[in-house]
Amino acid sequence: MVTRPNGFPYVAGGTLLLILFITMLFSAGMGFMHISASAVLQTVVAHFFPTAGAELDPVTVSVIIDVRLPRIFAAVLVGGMLAVCGTVFQAILLNPLADPYTLGVSSGAAFGASLVIVLQVAGLSFLPKVFTVPIFAFAGSIAALLAVLALAAGDRRLSSSSLILSGVIVAAILSAAIGFLQFLAEEQVGIIIFWLMGSLASTSRQDILLLIPAALIGSAVCLFCGRDLNIMAAGERAAAALGVNTVRLRWTLLITCSLMTALCVAVSGIIGFVGLVVPHLLRHVAGPDNRRLIVLSFLGGGLLLLCADTLTRAVLPAEIPIGVLTSLLGGPFFACIFKKRQQDNGRF
Repeated sequence: MVTRPNGFPYVAGGTLLLILFITMLFSAGMGFMHISASAVLQTVVAHFFPTAGAELDPVTVSVIIDVRLPRIFAAVLVGGMLAVCGTVFQAILLNPLADPYTLGVSSGAAFGASLVIVLQVAGLSFLPKVFTVPIFAFAGSIAALLAVLALAAGDRRLSSSSLILSGVIVAAILSAAIGFLQFLAEEQVGIIIFWLMGSLASTSRQDILLLIPAALIGSAVCLFCGRDLNIMAAGERAAAALGVNTVRLRWTLLITCSLMTALCVAVSGIIGFVGLVVPHLLRHVAGPDNRRLIVLSFLGGGLLLLCADTLTRAVLPAEIPIGVLTSLLGGPFFACIFKKRQQDNGRF
C-alpha cells in the first residue's frame, strides 16, 4: 500500500477546488461570444458588488450571468452529486461497478420525469413543471430502487453482484417503458429523446435553487455517515459489533442518494458513468476513507461534468447531448473495471 502524508487529502482537495474555480472562470468566457477570464471575473464581481466596478456592458452581463453561469453551476452541482452518489453506492455494496446508472436509479427517475412530460403534452398536468418533474423523478427513482431490492431479495446475502444484475434488468424494463412514452408523445418525442440523452442547455436559475439545497443537505448526510461506511467495509458482523445499524444506514443513504439522483435527472436528464468513473479514480489517489472520498468526489465529479459540458457547448462544432459524451467515456471504463474484477476474483 502506498503511504501518503497526513495532509495529502487537504492538498488534493485544495488542488481540485482551485482547478475547478479556474475551469469555471475560463468556461464562462468560452462560446460563440468569447470573453477573457479577467473580463468574466470583473463582470461577476461588479454585478454582485456594484461599488467594486465601473459600468458594465449589458450584453456581456446577460451572456455571463443569465446564460452561462447557471449552466456552469448546474454542471458542477449535478456532476458533484452524481459522483457522491456513486461513492456511497460503491461503499454500501463494496463493489466498484455500482453507481446510480448501473443500479437503475437513473432510469427510474427518467421514467418518472418522462411520464410528466407526456402528461403535460396531453394537457393533464396539475402542477407547475418545476414541481412535477422533480417529484415524479424522485418517485420513479424510489420505485426503481424498490424493484431492484425486491428482485435481488432471492439472494439472502443481498450480494452486490445480485443488486447490480437486478439493476441492469430493471433499467432494461424501464427503457422499454420510456420508449412507449416516447411513442405516446408523438410530435414532442424529440424533446424527450434529447432530454434522456442528458443536456444542460435549458438550465435556469430555478434549477440552481433546486440543486443547491439538495447538494448541501445530501452531501452532508453522506459525509455524516462516512465513518459508518468505513466500518461497514470490515463486514456486517464487525459493523454490528461496533454499534453500526447497517440496515438503517443502508436505507438512509439509499433514499438520500435516490433523491439526489432524481433531482439531477430532473434538471439534466440521464448522465451516466460520472458516479462510476470519479470515485474509482480518486480512491486510487486519496485512499479508501469515505469521509475524504465524498468531498473529493464532489469536486472531481463537478470538474469532470463541467469539462464535458464545456467541450460539447464551446469546443465541438455542434452541441451534442452531454450524456452521450460521458457514456462514451464511461462505457470503456466500465468494461475495464469489469475485466479487472474478473481477473482478480475469477468471477463477477
